[in-house]
Amino acid sequence: MSKLLDVDRLLQGCSDESFDDGLLIETELLPTAGPGAPVKPAVYEGGRYQRDRRWASPDDAVPQDVIVIDNVPSQANRLEEQLRRERKRSGFPEIVLDLSGMDWMPEHLPRELSSFQFPHRNADAYLRDALLDGQPFGKSSIGQAIFAATPWTAGALVAWFPQALLYGFWQSHLGKKRPQTKHARSWVSEIIGWQPAARETTATLGLKGDPLNLSIDESAIFDPDDQAGWSLGEKAEKGQEKKKLSELGHGQVPFMNDNDAAPAGVSFRRVTQRASLSFAQLRRVAVGDGSPKADDAARALVVAMGLHAHAMAFGRGFALRSGAELRPESVSVTWLSASGDEKIELGDAESTRQLVSAAKESARQAAVPLDGWDSEPLRLQPNSPLQRAIGNTWPKLDD
Repeated sequence: MSKLLDVDRLLQGCSDESFDDGLLIETELLPTAGPGAPVKPAVYEGGRYQRDRRWASPDDAVPQDVIVIDNVPSQANRLEEQLRRERKRSGFPEIVLDLSGMDWMPEHLPRELSSFQFPHRNADAYLRDALLDGQPFGKSSIGQAIFAATPWTAGALVAWFPQALLYGFWQSHLGKKRPQTKHARSWVSEIIGWQPAARETTATLGLKGDPLNLSIDESAIFDPDDQAGWSLGEKAEKGQEKKKLSELGHGQVPFMNDNDAAPAGVSFRRVTQRASLSFAQLRRVAVGDGSPKADDAARALVVAMGLHAHAMAFGRGFALRSGAELRPESVSVTWLSASGDEKIELGDAESTRQLVSAAKESARQAAVPLDGWDSEPLRLQPNSPLQRAIGNTWPKLDD
């Protein structure tokens, strides 16, 4: 029976002295609707899917056609969302940009942005354009440490942005004469559909119905920022638009061609997920105090965090998007080593949560900076230019 991964093995594997190479998690997935049921891949500009040809096995005579159902950056975002959801329970550090003062924004917009949601993580423009206690965040001691952090002086990132050491970052928003640090991701995850039944992207055709079947030939005059006040007419005033009533959601509108209709789902012979963690990449990470013990503990904590995110996000049935609901059928976890690969067990989400807790305790004992861990989120406010940019994008509308 395979051994359950524990923190001692993580510490050993993350060490500079180790010749272990990493972890590989391979999962066979099934559509929730059953084997062969259509799955909706991610759609890119022009209604295209990300197509490729891959070797399924070294023994294959030819590579196979595949479609990338969920690519590497998208998978990283999903894992970060799970970390955000787990923040309080597992004590993950979080920085929050508080937008609650901008209460006129539409309800569908968030009233705060989490550091787990920043598109560029610790290198994000939202973080650069924030205030801490009324002062520019970049001039605070925490902000200076985060913006100056590198993989080899990563104490501030372990303390506040450990996810950046898993999923990578590029500090490119501070200016040409400021830090331009890059760090490649150590965690790579992807979901692939093998041997798609359809070689060309097909469309889902249909009809947007209307119980009253209102005439779509009527001309509607409306404010594009607030369509609730539309009227019938022929002449649009300044700031108004004139379009058919169908543009406002009335009338029966058929989707007759590929330009109107969304790409359809695809039936695949099999769907797989492959997630890998590179110890070689993580060994570039150092706290910065010259302590090998602290470096090992910091890396192990980051790995445990990534494994827990994976267990929470993909250890049960999940929905990538409408039409892309999948569930794990079988999972194989391999510890990669120069001395021979070994099958291991991660256990369930509670096991990986306990692994995070044990790794956190090891990090504390090794004096790893954990300022943001097990604390309330650090709350920031948008600076004046950012507030104006938000207000210009989402202006206050008259009641």
